[in-house]
Amino acid sequence: MVDRLADERKEVVLRAENLGVSFNSGFRKDDYKSHVIDFFSKDKNKGKSSNKTVWPLKNINFEGYKGEILGIIGSNGAGKTTLCKLLSGILKPDEGKVRADGRVSALFSLGMGFNKELTGRENIYLNGMMIGIKKEKITQSIEDIHEFSGLGDFIDRPMKTYSSGMKARLGFSVAAFLEPEILILDEALNTGDAAFGRRAAEKMKELVSKAKMVILVTHSLRYARKNCDRLIWLDKGSIKDVGEPKEILKKYKATIPPRKRRVNKKLELKKTEAHLKDRTVIDARNVSIIFKHKKETHWALKDVNFNIKQGEVVGIIGHNGAGKSTLCKVLTNILSPDEGSIKINGETSALLGYGTGFNDQLTGRDNIYLNGMLLGIPKQRVESDSPKIIEFSELAKSIDKPVKGYSSGMRARLGFSIAATLQPDIFIIDEALSTGDAAFKQKASEKIQEMMENAKAVIIVSHSMKFVETVCTRAIWMERGKVRGDGDAEEIVSQYRESVQEKKQKDKKEN
Repeated sequence: MVDRLADERKEVVLRAENLGVSFNSGFRKDDYKSHVIDFFSKDKNKGKSSNKTVWPLKNINFEGYKGEILGIIGSNGAGKTTLCKLLSGILKPDEGKVRADGRVSALFSLGMGFNKELTGRENIYLNGMMIGIKKEKITQSIEDIHEFSGLGDFIDRPMKTYSSGMKARLGFSVAAFLEPEILILDEALNTGDAAFGRRAAEKMKELVSKAKMVILVTHSLRYARKNCDRLIWLDKGSIKDVGEPKEILKKYKATIPPRKRRVNKKLELKKTEAHLKDRTVIDARNVSIIFKHKKETHWALKDVNFNIKQGEVVGIIGHNGAGKSTLCKVLTNILSPDEGSIKINGETSALLGYGTGFNDQLTGRDNIYLNGMLLGIPKQRVESDSPKIIEFSELAKSIDKPVKGYSSGMRARLGFSIAATLQPDIFIIDEALSTGDAAFKQKASEKIQEMMENAKAVIIVSHSMKFVETVCTRAIWMERGKVRGDGDAEEIVSQYRESVQEKKQKDKKEN
């Protein structure tokens, strides 16, 4: 990568000069739901803050060079997303300016602009036109986009049948193949299986050879080290350091608190399971889900059978579109089986997407009440647990600010912190640790382990095979809506990896 940059002679294509953005912390709630929350809140003055000017970003100076992948790292709330919005023109700076030699295209949340009622193909046109691409150009690229996304027949099915990973695939594919001059990806490769992540990384390198540069915001330090030419380390709204990835990551990691050693506190999952081995908490029999669009019928789940015993920690694995998220929605009664039956012995609580139930106009504190009530928690418990939620989320300084000013990582923290206080009978987590900085991931992992000790069962959907092997006692491998494998976590993960490797080799031969 360094050689490629040297060849380009470091031509500057993007320059930030003394960039700064501010907002007034004193605000009037401009949403009727705010008044409902105020009615339920115990202390009506908690949601109000003093009138002062806050600078989320201040004195930002850097240059972006032609042909490079420039990574931006930092803890949640450091200002990464705000900086991306300034660079792409979504926000106007209160100080300084941005100079860009070319059109800047930003992808802040893969699939965010998709219309769930339209098909994937229709959404390609919609997204392309939203970022200013002519219809003729989209038509020329649409088959390449389809092939790269790996969505197969799903391309002509409505987006409401897609998993978050499938939306991520399509969102990245649209952005990559429409060849922007300067592409900004904010947590762009956060969701998706490993195979697609590798392909996307290769595509980014191809992009910078054709376009001018790529700016990538990521919490994955390994990904940043492997794929970025330089890194900008943001901390509390300022640039802490800029430089070669290995050196910057070394300094950044030194600021992450060490993980506490768990002395004699390993999960005794086998012992718990053996004691209650005859008690079934979930029994799924021939569960099938059918999605219909026009004249086409698609089986999102087909003849799914399994039962989960009390004390089990089950990992659900598989490629994007395999049926994992659909299965979670069945387990939480968001969807009812079209065929078959499912019996659940206990209350289920699901964390299907951090912050998706948040109201942007409300403060973080108000959203704790809103989410708590949506999840059926008594008001008194929300009041007593709020301090714990705020402390765990580490958002005390931002808790009385509107959520619309939160980064995706801050939403992740608050969403997880709310869910983690529930201690439900059956806890379902869909891609639980896909968003968040390294320190919070460590903390959240330990919290999940604590919850496992109290819950009847924990079900975790994850693309992290290492996490499933380490934490889960069992794995269910989904493929095309069916159960491909079910058994010991390490054994099933091994089979899945072999399948992925075989497919990778097959694709190489075909290409």
